[in-house]
Amino acid sequence: MSEVTDRSRNRKVREGIVVSNKMDKTVVIEVVRRSRHPQYGKTVQQSKRYYAHDEENDLNEGDRVRIVETRPLSAKKRWRLLEVLERAR
Repeated sequence: MSEVTDRSRNRKVREGIVVSNKMDKTVVIEVVRRSRHPQYGKTVQQSKRYYAHDEENDLNEGDRVRIVETRPLSAKKRWRLLEVLERAR
């Protein structure tokens, strides 16, 4: 196998919604995770915000995107845009 496929094989991928695009080349993406409560069995939602790199500054709030883990790009940015799944209306 080549080194490129070895390096990119274990990267985490997340899907979320853009909640802020006010920074230059950076967007904030909120990812919602649903899981069953261990004792009660009810489905609970947990959300987390990720800072992601957007090179072209073309994302808007409400866009559904897929992001992938990458090397640290700044103090908080460890993700980059992989693809836009759905544009906001």
